Amino acid sequence: MLRMSQLKRTYQGLNLTLFTLVMVFLYIPIVILVIYSFNDAKIVTSWKGFTLNYYLRLWENDAIKEALRNTLLIAGLSTFISTVFGVLAALGLENKRFSGRKGLLALIYTPLVIPDILMGVSLALLFNFTRVNTGMLTVLIAHITFCVSYTIIVVQSRLEGFDYSLVEAAMDLGAKPAAIFMKIKFPLMLPGIVAAALLAFTLSIDDFIITFFTSGRGFDTLPIYVEGTIRRGAITTINSLSTLMIAFTLFLVVVTKRVRKTLISSL
Repeated sequence: MLRMSQLKRTYQGLNLTLFTLVMVFLYIPIVILVIYSFNDAKIVTSWKGFTLNYYLRLWENDAIKEALRNTLLIAGLSTFISTVFGVLAALGLENKRFSGRKGLLALIYTPLVIPDILMGVSLALLFNFTRVNTGMLTVLIAHITFCVSYTIIVVQSRLEGFDYSLVEAAMDLGAKPAAIFMKIKFPLMLPGIVAAALLAFTLSIDDFIITFFTSGRGFDTLPIYVEGTIRRGAITTINSLSTLMIAFTLFLVVVTKRVRKTLISSL
């Protein structure tokens, strides 16, 4: 018995050590990025002193402001459209007797497993073949294309655990289909819809490869702008921009968790 307890403690200690090493490996680069965003040096090679100048320069840079507007616009529109499509598709796939259900599910899962570069190249070829000028519209279509699969899966997973006895009880009491959906089904689906929208927004705002192939010249999002700026060597401003993006992402996660907790507790 003593030997078993010692082995158990050793096993737990090993797990804790491995977990700590993984967390350090994941978060040390982010910590370094945040620290060096306050570094008073044009080239990030050593610490030269504390400064906020590079944060102030962000507000003076019109190119960054335009890239930020483009990013938020594309992310907002693609999130809204892909979430609406995701909800409608998930509701349609509830019918397991539908003969084409397996084929549609295969098409939905395809964008999740194919490499981003393959999707980017295929979309670029499609726009070139159809003679569509690349820009905001092509980027929006591309983002909806890969976001909608994620929203369908998230909403569908929420529907898998849905208690249909509530719907049956409402029907027995004479409730109309529209009232059943708005007062019973939609509120229970809402946490899954919020999670799907957050995932779509995060994927859209973070995407580089697919956007790179479908944006063309003259339309930059933040990932495209960051990549071009790093190529030119202006990494200090990008450190400040990345730090603000991390802070915004953490704020968004906290707000979303609170909203989901409120929604779940109210049901």
